[in-house]
Amino acid sequence: MHPAVLGIITIIVGVGGCVGYFYGANLFLDKVLFPAKGPNAGRNINRANIIRPWLFLLPAMLALGLYLAYPVFATLRLSFLERLPGNQYAFVGFENYTRMFAEPKFMEAMRNNILWLIVVPAASTALGLLVAQLTDRLRWGSIAKSIIFMPMAISFVGAAVIFKLVYEARPEDVAQIGILNHLYLLFGGAEPQQWLTIPFWNNFFLMIVLIWIQTGFAMVILSAALRGIPEETVEAAIVDGANPFQIFFKIKIPQIMGTIVVVWTTITIATLKVFDIVFAMTNGQWETQVLANYMYDKLFRANDWGMGSAAAMIIMLLVTPILVWNVHNARKEMR
Repeated sequence: MHPAVLGIITIIVGVGGCVGYFYGANLFLDKVLFPAKGPNAGRNINRANIIRPWLFLLPAMLALGLYLAYPVFATLRLSFLERLPGNQYAFVGFENYTRMFAEPKFMEAMRNNILWLIVVPAASTALGLLVAQLTDRLRWGSIAKSIIFMPMAISFVGAAVIFKLVYEARPEDVAQIGILNHLYLLFGGAEPQQWLTIPFWNNFFLMIVLIWIQTGFAMVILSAALRGIPEETVEAAIVDGANPFQIFFKIKIPQIMGTIVVVWTTITIATLKVFDIVFAMTNGQWETQVLANYMYDKLFRANDWGMGSAAAMIIMLLVTPILVWNVHNARKEMR
């Protein structure tokens, strides 16, 4: 079957199935199980209202159990096992974790992930906030925001391919198709550079791709938060003689700090799980390894399910505290 046709059928069946389930479940609850008629109508309505949320949550709970809870426990189990010939397993305890922490490539991945966590959330949030503030009062601000948000519609692999062309290097006597090398030579560079092979700095060239994508997300959320600031507080600051910088940093920033924290932590979680960009651009070579790519290498290249599962558990352990904190802050904001 043609992929496009298969995609359309999947959408129709998926959406139609959801609509059919919710409509049918609601109808069954109100007309068959607890009909709102007769002497027990009031009691039936109350019972139906108690059950209805759980009935509607059932598909999501089943999906989370099947695609989240089960894989977590299965991965945790595999991280304590060693795969033997003949699809057999032997319990080895924490040996997979011990071997993993002793590998230089794993420590390289940890260092790079820490570097990504320092740079990407900070840069994406700061740029998103800057764009949200600068375009908030412009007549063509909505157009600028649409252009900046557009990378969010591109997959990570698609963005990686775009930036791989930006960093492309050709021999000095051949016309450069990479924008960065073209500008580098235009401003006096000696020869084209293989940007993605320069240790340490190549990590920043990879980070730019994720920053380019996540800035649009940060901009949209923070722009909505800025618009929610009461005009009275800004007008009072102007009357008191505050300049634009004081208004922004002392009046606006404190009022949207909760939103900034949520955006920061959301981007942090995405950064911890980064895989596509590194895999498509360097595949972890030239000292650009990250945890998710390391896990992929162990699982599907080295066929070492024990160490690959151990790496997956490390990623989950790093993400979980940030996720819990993010949920806590979000609930606190809604109170």
